[in-house]
Amino acid sequence: MAATKQPIGVIGLGLMGTAITERLLEHGYPVSIWNRSQDKADPLIQRGAVWSDNPIVDCERVIISLYSSDVVAKVIEQMRKGLRASQILIDTTTGEPDDCIAMGKQMATNDVRYLDAPISGSSEQTRRGEAMVMVGGDRATFDACADLWPVLGKTVFHTGESGSASRMKLVSNLVLGLNRASLAEGLSFAKAIGVDPNAALEVLRGSAAYSRVMDIKGNKMLTNDFSVQAKLSQHFKDVRIILSLAAASGLELPLSQTHRDLLEQAESAGCGELDNSSIIKVYQAGPVPS
Repeated sequence: MAATKQPIGVIGLGLMGTAITERLLEHGYPVSIWNRSQDKADPLIQRGAVWSDNPIVDCERVIISLYSSDVVAKVIEQMRKGLRASQILIDTTTGEPDDCIAMGKQMATNDVRYLDAPISGSSEQTRRGEAMVMVGGDRATFDACADLWPVLGKTVFHTGESGSASRMKLVSNLVLGLNRASLAEGLSFAKAIGVDPNAALEVLRGSAAYSRVMDIKGNKMLTNDFSVQAKLSQHFKDVRIILSLAAASGLELPLSQTHRDLLEQAESAGCGELDNSSIIKVYQAGPVPS
């Protein structure tokens, strides 16, 4: 008889937190969930999850999926009474590396084990088990969650100490975001010079210019299907963090600066809550200001 799986807590039911919860349920884990707005929990409760006013009280391992590091800090402070020795917090939020380091040290004072574990991939990729997970923190704590990593992603990297995964995620997001922006520009350029964008996408997929972004976002751009897999505003937040860290390190990132400007235009045009493929709308609106 198979051993009963221990309950896993999930704090935050945005696109990623919902996908994570669905994966856990599919793999037979009892899941205790919390979100600021409880109505987001209802569909998951119907699928077998259980509402908890404080998953940190109810579960030995808790996955956190929130907007930013400061939100993580506020929510953990709100639920602090549940913290106890040997508990493991797995923070999938894409946040500030220094904040992750500070959180790890703060949790260690309570003998709570903390991992920063941002996920590279959209909520749909996570839902399908195709995402990549980067994990920073103590190796023994990483190993203690070996059963969870195949649930959260297809590929998992232990990147080192706390904060290292958040740094790596920002590196990944820099390149990923530029791939998305360049695809939007390339498809827009194709249309402008009389090349069928559908044909252009097909050729690009078979060329040395290929990136997985073409498979995930190409058709969405061509059909103006901006149903949300990952919000544009979320990536805009990450780009601001990237530029801030680069500036603090004395490095200029001209491509990311241009990307920031494009994202700002897209957000001003009302695309913030749309899928990040909606960056192509900047080109559809006319010439991009210099």
